[in-house]
Amino acid sequence: MKNLVAFALAVFLVIDLHAQDAASPPTTSPDVENLREEVQALTETVKALQQQVKDQQAAIEKTNGNAPSSSPNPQASSVAAATSPSPAASAPSRFATEDASVVSSTTTSAAPSAAGPDVNANGTPVGSFPTSDTSVVSSAPTETISTTGTGASLTQPIGIGGGKNYMNISFDGMFALAGSSARDLSDIERGDHDPLQRGFNARNIELAFDGAVDPYFEGFANIVFKLDNDNNTDVEVEEAFLQTTSLPFNLQLKAGQFFAAFGRINPTHPHTWDFADAPIVHALLLGGDGLRGVGTQISWIVPVPWYSQLILGVQNGRGGTGYSFRNPGDNGMFFDRRTTDREIRGLEDFVWIPRWENSVDLSPTQVVLGGVSGAFGSNETGGNARTQIYGGDFLYKWKSAMAEGGFPFVKWQTEFMYRRFEAGRGINESFPVAETFHDWGLYSQVLWGFKKGWVAGIRGDYYDAQDSRFTDDPDRQSRSRISANLTWYPTEFSKIRLQYNHDFLDDTFFLAGRDVDSVFLQFEFILGAHGAHKF
Repeated sequence: MKNLVAFALAVFLVIDLHAQDAASPPTTSPDVENLREEVQALTETVKALQQQVKDQQAAIEKTNGNAPSSSPNPQASSVAAATSPSPAASAPSRFATEDASVVSSTTTSAAPSAAGPDVNANGTPVGSFPTSDTSVVSSAPTETISTTGTGASLTQPIGIGGGKNYMNISFDGMFALAGSSARDLSDIERGDHDPLQRGFNARNIELAFDGAVDPYFEGFANIVFKLDNDNNTDVEVEEAFLQTTSLPFNLQLKAGQFFAAFGRINPTHPHTWDFADAPIVHALLLGGDGLRGVGTQISWIVPVPWYSQLILGVQNGRGGTGYSFRNPGDNGMFFDRRTTDREIRGLEDFVWIPRWENSVDLSPTQVVLGGVSGAFGSNETGGNARTQIYGGDFLYKWKSAMAEGGFPFVKWQTEFMYRRFEAGRGINESFPVAETFHDWGLYSQVLWGFKKGWVAGIRGDYYDAQDSRFTDDPDRQSRSRISANLTWYPTEFSKIRLQYNHDFLDDTFFLAGRDVDSVFLQFEFILGAHGAHKF
């Protein structure tokens, strides 16, 4: 640019001098000679500037891979070339590194497109994470996260619904209209998600999240909202855990807050249950909210011809979700003992939960699954009181070879549980005696999917609680129940269920026996993609 300016000034001066020479009056000989010398010097300067412009033009053309210009007007060509922006001059400068962790290796070798506003100075598409690492940025179109079809990375917004999403988010609302001959339905229904009052109930409104964390972990979370009998809202972190996806030797680790792998009902959520309420034995031995807590779990799929899995979990087992273990009870009382509510002293105060389950296909249309479970830990009714729970479960399912949408089918499920509970004398040995309770129970249910979307079910419950001559706790009252229901699934996202219960409560030293009849109309809807649950 400086050379062009100088060249223009020189041409202007030469022209001006020639004009002055023609228009001015005659001058003396020395003056003419000096003027001629100045004109000659300026002429040489113009020639030198012209040569510099030619050299610069040739260098630019050589850099761009073009043949030298053969324009008949070299000065015009030189000026046009110098004033027109070349691709090299117009391209933005790149980041001064070829490190693949900073600049994608697929883009550093090519200059950004001059017409592409979606490419940054490093040659990386705008909105993409600046790396070609396949664990962060997908290299295959089928692995992209975006549902727009334009390609994406983990740094882009999460898509909800449709396509192959990075994270599923769903909302589940489950409600029930209840009628009962019992004035206080909460004395009959002991599950925390059961209908607990006459009239309308909202005991399980759930937000669920699940998705891939990275190539090594996937995460799950369930946040549950419940309305109590006074319409106040309770919120609980039902589950929030991560688990591995790629450990060798068929191993898998889980850590966080989760339901213990005990039996069939406990690891599942209420919206997957086949009845509107929990079985009696589940609520009175494992707790109204199920056995769950903060801990870790390891599982191993045994390399045998059939499905076989060994599971070992360990949890704090504290609070209401550790009902038969380190549970301080209501207002510091459990089984009429004032609880110790102590901190963990060692490994013996954790709850250890082993399980072994096996599944065999009897035929292409029949499958059976059986499992045994245990839960062992301390409880809060004494300084050294212990609890042991044993369980066995069985599942049989038949599905027609010509099934449409899973119908017709028949499913039979049974669970048995036994608890040995050492009830101590409470804090400061304040209760008069120590007792050991031997409680057991079972339920058995049959479901018949007789038509697409329609399921009829019947269930029998029995719970035997060892009598105590010192307590009048209703949890120590033996009881049984017969239930029948009919469920209609308009789609996989909704259901309507009508259920009838007849309860038999036995006499104790303090409580009178009685019968109770209850009817529930349950309705549920799901918004979003809810992850599949374990079969």
